[in-house]
Amino acid sequence: MHVEHLLTDRTLGLRPLWAQDALLAREISGVTVTDLEDPARFVRPGEVVLSGLVWWAPGKAERFVAALKEAGAAALFAGEETHGGVPGELVEACVRHGVPVAGVPAHIMFRAITDTVYLRQWGELSRRHALPENARVRLSRLLAQEAGPADLLAAAFAHLDRTAAHVFTPSGRTVAATAAAPGVPAREAARLVADGRGMTVSVAADSVSPYERWLLYLPDPDSAPAGMLHEVAAALGRCQETAVRRRSAERQAADELGALLAGAAAGTAEGTLQAAVRECGLPADGPYRVVVADTGARRPGLAEGALAEVAGHVAAHAAVGRLPDGGAFAVLPDTPDTEEPLDEVWALVAGCDPGVPLHGGTGPAATGPGGLAGALAQARYALTSARATAPDASVLTDATALTGLDALLTGVPADVRAAYSRTVLGPLTSGGRAASAVLLSTLETFLACDGSWARTAEALHLHVNTVHYRMQRVEHFTGRDLSRLSDRLDLWAALLCR
Repeated sequence: MHVEHLLTDRTLGLRPLWAQDALLAREISGVTVTDLEDPARFVRPGEVVLSGLVWWAPGKAERFVAALKEAGAAALFAGEETHGGVPGELVEACVRHGVPVAGVPAHIMFRAITDTVYLRQWGELSRRHALPENARVRLSRLLAQEAGPADLLAAAFAHLDRTAAHVFTPSGRTVAATAAAPGVPAREAARLVADGRGMTVSVAADSVSPYERWLLYLPDPDSAPAGMLHEVAAALGRCQETAVRRRSAERQAADELGALLAGAAAGTAEGTLQAAVRECGLPADGPYRVVVADTGARRPGLAEGALAEVAGHVAAHAAVGRLPDGGAFAVLPDTPDTEEPLDEVWALVAGCDPGVPLHGGTGPAATGPGGLAGALAQARYALTSARATAPDASVLTDATALTGLDALLTGVPADVRAAYSRTVLGPLTSGGRAASAVLLSTLETFLACDGSWARTAEALHLHVNTVHYRMQRVEHFTGRDLSRLSDRLDLWAALLCR
């Protein structure tokens, strides 16, 4: 029971005089009635203090309220009968010390308040493990039938009148909800469970990644007893473990599709690909979206779970598995009515485990099964770009966004880029000679100035003859002709690949 429950109880008629929202949400541990000037010894943390203010006289409020603060009182309810109201000095002291204060009208007996608190606490205690026996039997029967989380949630809360309850993932995906629960957008749901508002109970299940775990969430913490919620969470955990086992066959079919796509040649039979796609439960004709992901060598194995959660946000069904090299991939139906863009979903999922960089790559849609191998190749190229451009951050790169030469080259493996740079720039990249660094810097400026001698000289504060001399040395060492566009492009790409 919280302080605000008493203040909003119309039968008590309390008059709130000062409080803050955070203080109103404080749990009440009990009630103490006192008229001592210094009640600290008799007040326990979390108690509501009732006082008839018999002790009050000008100048005494500070000591009384300071004692309440020191003792950890939840609130002060001051009787109005003795002084015809609550003295302003007392209210001001409560504001200074952060103690909620309310007036108790003369016609309200203190016993009405104490009875309200203790009857509520007794009721909560008696219901602490109050999942009805018939509900337990119903849940056991549903678990034996391998029912889904929606059926379990409905059966668990059927005896409570219009209780709103959700099962969320940490990224805000709604797994199930009771009939009385309003729809919650993913971003808002993720914020609710992260901020600690309402009541959240973790659902424990084996072999579940941090991206896919379930959270039982109730907007109103008092709408169901804590013990019941833990029983329901335990049942949901068994439900999720059953779902994980059931998905093993689906993952095997996805792995086989991945192996087929990774080794597919241009002449791979369309019928073979169609059969593999159908085996994964995907539509036979497309279009499809291919996404690949990586969580780095430090946390291997998490990428598949992350992709499964991403897929859960954007598609009713998807194929999620592993490629022959161990990389995680997903094939999603590419539908135009997806509620949230893929990059926004990616950010939500990556936020479930902020310490793990979640890199991803995707590309244009494949119009049919025959285009999946090419879509996979583009997605893997985009993944390499994501790792190169943001090694320590979570990012999803779309191959269609690599529209500049500098962006395109980020998708080339680092070893290949380094080898190309060394080959094209030749002796200019060997050693740490200052002369080589000067020539490379001048070359970079020259190419950035579109090969203009005058603009290069002006940018570097050099004489134009000096620029000519340096470019002649670059041509000598690289064997390239800077008057040729193709050679300039080769040198520019080599500089970008350093």
